[in-house]
Amino acid sequence: MPEGILCNKQVVDTKEKLNALLADKSGKQYYDEMTRLDVDTEALWATIEKTCKSRLRTWLEICAHCGMCADSCFIYLANKRDPKQVPSYKIQSTLGEIVKRKGKVDNEFMRYVMDTAWAKCTCCNRCATYCPFGIDMGVMFGYVRGLCFSHGFVPWELKIGSGMHRIYKAQMDITTEDWVDTCEWMVEEYEEDWPGLEIPVDKENADIIYTVNAREPKHYPEDLAEAAILFHIAGENWTVPSQGWEETSLAMFAGDWGACKLQVESVYAAMDRLKPKRMVVTECGHAYRATVLEGPYWAGIKSGKTPIESFHYVEWVAEALRTGKLKIDPAKKIKEPVTYQDSCNYIRNGGLGDYAREIMSYIAEDFREMKPCREHNFCCGGGGGLNGIGRYRKERNIGLTVKRDQILATGAKLVVTPCHNCWDAIRDLEEVYKIGIRWSFLKPLLLGMVEVPEHLLPREE
Repeated sequence: MPEGILCNKQVVDTKEKLNALLADKSGKQYYDEMTRLDVDTEALWATIEKTCKSRLRTWLEICAHCGMCADSCFIYLANKRDPKQVPSYKIQSTLGEIVKRKGKVDNEFMRYVMDTAWAKCTCCNRCATYCPFGIDMGVMFGYVRGLCFSHGFVPWELKIGSGMHRIYKAQMDITTEDWVDTCEWMVEEYEEDWPGLEIPVDKENADIIYTVNAREPKHYPEDLAEAAILFHIAGENWTVPSQGWEETSLAMFAGDWGACKLQVESVYAAMDRLKPKRMVVTECGHAYRATVLEGPYWAGIKSGKTPIESFHYVEWVAEALRTGKLKIDPAKKIKEPVTYQDSCNYIRNGGLGDYAREIMSYIAEDFREMKPCREHNFCCGGGGGLNGIGRYRKERNIGLTVKRDQILATGAKLVVTPCHNCWDAIRDLEEVYKIGIRWSFLKPLLLGMVEVPEHLLPREE
């Protein structure tokens, strides 16, 4: 079968295509069609020859099969050190084989590649930290995901996600009107308790342009309100854009590089239009990676920098605490044992570990590090899109055991998780393994302990 109705090589760029996929519950028809999808071997090899450049080919050639990457991989550890879960084996048995065979692979093999690229690697990049040659299997599997996507072998949920980005410039079906209405609604909900509260939309020349994860307006609008209240307390001159407000990129997880470019350019266009001094990204690791670290390259910006200076939320919080814009009531600091989940995307890949520790020094009396921590920390267990793929839920849950054991070893009862994927994974970890922990973003914790200036309090009648 050259092309399925739902599973095919076409991008999802119309609401009709998107709705057809959404109607296929759990992707039953989609995955059935995938088993009969033809592999265009000539096109696959042509893509390899054009895009598999010297770095990737060198990495494939120089791998010494030393096994140093093995213990770096939480999936390998969680699966009883199965040799087939060693990162070098996983990449050599997929991309390595495609190159050796010059693209002459069949449907069954491509489904194996898909399952490996999404269920056996979260692209956390931890293996590169320990490889003596600096080989980064996360980067390589990002490339493999792009190959799979272009040939129709991509998980159903991520095909939907990349389509959302192409149609709505967001990972969910939220229109500009929906977004602006949500901003207005949150102000109405909270303005009685916070006189003068605003969520300014399209304010030009603000000090901060704030961008979010689409899950917040869709499912957790109180997160937007909490951000607004903290900016209000801190006295920030800030705004949100009516368009280009979404930072995340399920397209990056899917390997749909065309949609990645469209998504990030919508954010950069908001910067150009509103002329803010800097951007602050919400508590989301992959949003930061997609828009701040990877985004400039997708957009063709040669400097590798975003159009304006761009911060993750932990950087803004650390700065606000350091400068006194936010002040913590000592009596309200976290008293119980607490630990911090270092996100792969803004800690290991973004280098922001010190900011996280600075924040914890202000808000916690009994902070306990996971071992290992900072850039050496393990993935939460659900990154790279793995949290949201039903086909791989069993594999995801096995992978969660490494993070479970890390948390248990600290004795902490609360896990601070300033990243949506980490928050989801640790929530699910508790639901599956019931180890008796709680988890939280920074915003609600801060709101429970900051000192509020008298003039911002509601007046008693």
